[in-house]
Amino acid sequence: MNLSQVASLAMKADWLIQLNRDVIACAKCPRLVAHREQVAREKRRSYRDWDYWGKPVPGFGDRDARVLIMGLAPGAHGSNRTGRPFTGDASGKFLYPVLHETGFANQATATHRDDGLQLRDLYITAAARCAPPDNKPLPEELLNCAPYLDLELEGLKKLRVVVALGKIGFDAYLNYLKRRGLLTSKAAYIFAHGAQYRLPDGKVLLASYHPSNQNTQTGKLTRGMFLKIFKEAARLADT
Repeated sequence: MNLSQVASLAMKADWLIQLNRDVIACAKCPRLVAHREQVAREKRRSYRDWDYWGKPVPGFGDRDARVLIMGLAPGAHGSNRTGRPFTGDASGKFLYPVLHETGFANQATATHRDDGLQLRDLYITAAARCAPPDNKPLPEELLNCAPYLDLELEGLKKLRVVVALGKIGFDAYLNYLKRRGLLTSKAAYIFAHGAQYRLPDGKVLLASYHPSNQNTQTGKLTRGMFLKIFKEAARLADT
């Protein structure tokens, strides 16, 4: 699918509904299909009574959002279980209270798809839509997901700020700009927590460490650090 086709589809009123259907039905990556379905069958002991989602996870949020969160991929027992980004795992427990405090979410908890959570002025997506083994999608798997990301980004017309959670999410947005012909090299854009770049498409790319257990439990990412990122995102969206 080329970018003109992407733009044409994005103009349709039901573009997001159709996109999410296409995402959920995707089976492009045999390794990821096998992994996500195995996890859904075997389950974690504490979630034995859950009917795992076990499919690609679509984006979630306000289609008029000015701020986008670019994540890595669904967690095996989080989004792969619940079917909604950052829902039902430790990363979400760290993320959503901060989004609530900064006015982007109506509540601080995210446990399942029907828990009443709503996002305001914020949309959440990811570089990869299926839970990968060891949280590491392969380059070719990221490429397979890229057309879905292109459609999303072309359709979210009011975006002004992209908050990348981790380097893979950071690179995913830069690669999108390369596919659009707006960027020839990523060399000038160095990932670091709090790094901020004005991009050729007019948006601001704001980098953060990913709110994974590995980062939050070791103190590499603190709540104060994360809160500062989203306060800055809100400020930038208004400028």
